[in-house]
Amino acid sequence: MRTLIVEDDFTARLTLQRFLSRYGECDVAVSGKEAVRAFRMASETGSGYDLVCMDIILPEMDGKEAVRQIRTLERERGILSSGGAKIIMTSALDDIRDVIRSFQELCDAYLVKPVNLGDLRTHLRAFGLV
Repeated sequence: MRTLIVEDDFTARLTLQRFLSRYGECDVAVSGKEAVRAFRMASETGSGYDLVCMDIILPEMDGKEAVRQIRTLERERGILSSGGAKIIMTSALDDIRDVIRSFQELCDAYLVKPVNLGDLRTHLRAFGLV
């Protein structure tokens, strides 16, 4: 499993990286723009991501816009969101409006921070990634 962790908070990023590295290679981005660039480069080299953990509040470009652009990149390659990378939005915000907007942007799951690693593992299993 190849994972892109998009998180500007060091502690949250490190926690996700330590946990997810058990299952495969993890790359890290600290902004929405960096995430889109990393996703594009990985897709162009044939080593795309299976999973993206995307924070909502990020510098330069927020996570929702980054997800829109990632899904656009997939569509341009003929990949439907259901067959593309699994995207889990993460946020300290638990406002139902944020959750709804995230799913409208075609994310696959939403976890409130601090991320419960048991819940994350459950999603990974449900997606067939582990």
